[in-house]
Amino acid sequence: PVPCEVKVVRLEAEVQDLMNLISDQHRYIQELHNSQAQQLEHIPNSHLDCSQVFADGNVASGLYVIRPDGSPTALTVYCDMNDGGGWTVFQRRRDGKESFDRSWVEYKHGFGDLHSPDGEFWLGNDPLHYLTSQGNYDLRINMEDFEGNQRYAEYKNFKVDDEKDQYQLHLEEFTGNAGDALADAHTLFPGGKKWAGPGLGSSGVKFSTFDQPTNETDRQCVRLSKSGWWFSRCDSGNLNGHYYKGPYEAMTNDGVVWYTWHGWWYSIKSVVMMVRAADLEHSPSVIPPSVGAPGSADRPQLIG
Repeated sequence: PVPCEVKVVRLEAEVQDLMNLISDQHRYIQELHNSQAQQLEHIPNSHLDCSQVFADGNVASGLYVIRPDGSPTALTVYCDMNDGGGWTVFQRRRDGKESFDRSWVEYKHGFGDLHSPDGEFWLGNDPLHYLTSQGNYDLRINMEDFEGNQRYAEYKNFKVDDEKDQYQLHLEEFTGNAGDALADAHTLFPGGKKWAGPGLGSSGVKFSTFDQPTNETDRQCVRLSKSGWWFSRCDSGNLNGHYYKGPYEAMTNDGVVWYTWHGWWYSIKSVVMMVRAADLEHSPSVIPPSVGAPGSADRPQLIG
């Protein structure tokens, strides 16, 4: 038999090879991002978000180019003109084709299929920070289960800090019919204090990934759910969890979970997360999502 010392050396070498591979992938992702950024930074200033796109008379859901205040480049985003219009979508789950078990740098810049109508994606924590730092924003989460039932959750004063603060999440006042699965992230207790559980900073929840967890508790949550997320109480409300093809296929609470609706063991079928400026004045005419709709030719920022 091979001595234990030899096995340990081999395993350590394999681990080092994997770490080198991950490092190479991070560099490649950064190079791709820099290449795209160089192209986008020359696009002239445009709308700050989808709320401005909507207020400017664009009522067709679809891809638009925006440039949030402080963003070094323009961004291609999906604007959802339903539910009052003006929503900037930053996450979509539909069918599990896209893995959300991603590294810190991938969540930082974003990943996935933004261009397909049902493509899964994460817009990026940097873009999310730039968007929500411009003013007062609302968060809306639309969810659908495998039986076709739909629920939603909305939060006021949604904001994501920058990278140096680990993209710390802030939100307040819940409304909706899905239940408040993120209560630990905003609920005030007597004396004005928030629940001080693992992953929570002094005023919000910090983002964690497998290669950059906030603490040991978050490290365990990331390993369980195979995702990056704001883990206030592990998977109480983790919409980036592992995607399952059916409601009760999960063997544990590692799926796409919103526990106040279906509990920990039910993995939700589809999710859309989006933000909108709280002071948006709603337009009376909103049309369904369309591609190449009449009149769209005079809207140069809609990407068809």
